[in-house]
Amino acid sequence: MARVKYNDNDIDLMARMMRAEAEGEGKLGMLMVGNVIVNRLKANCLDFVDLRSIPDVIYQVQGGNYSFEAVQKGNVFYNRARESEKRLAKQTLDYWREHPSKYALWYFNPYAPCPPTWYDQPFAGQFKQHCYYEPQADTCESVYIW
Repeated sequence: MARVKYNDNDIDLMARMMRAEAEGEGKLGMLMVGNVIVNRLKANCLDFVDLRSIPDVIYQVQGGNYSFEAVQKGNVFYNRARESEKRLAKQTLDYWREHPSKYALWYFNPYAPCPPTWYDQPFAGQFKQHCYYEPQADTCESVYIW
């Protein structure tokens, strides 16, 4: 059973986002970005209330800007998804979860060492250049449920 409900358009959109945000970090880096997208959809807490679809997550606006830099700046997000990224997106939608993105709702590339918190949320770990952050304890239980 898939982690979230999705269709072929969702796979394509998610694959484009994963590539745009983490292509330089290889397949594992793209899977981790995909996992954060799925976690945000499942969360229904904190900054991610009432998100009901993959497009809701990817096109979410917070503070007047899109939540994902790739949507804001364009770059490769607006290129077609390749089959390899579509396979990774489907894998994440269906079952893939790994540390440090396993429960993460946020990530970013600080171009420096990862800070211990990000918007008051604890550091979960780092993969290559991206730092991942989980919700504080007892603030978002739904992200910990399969």
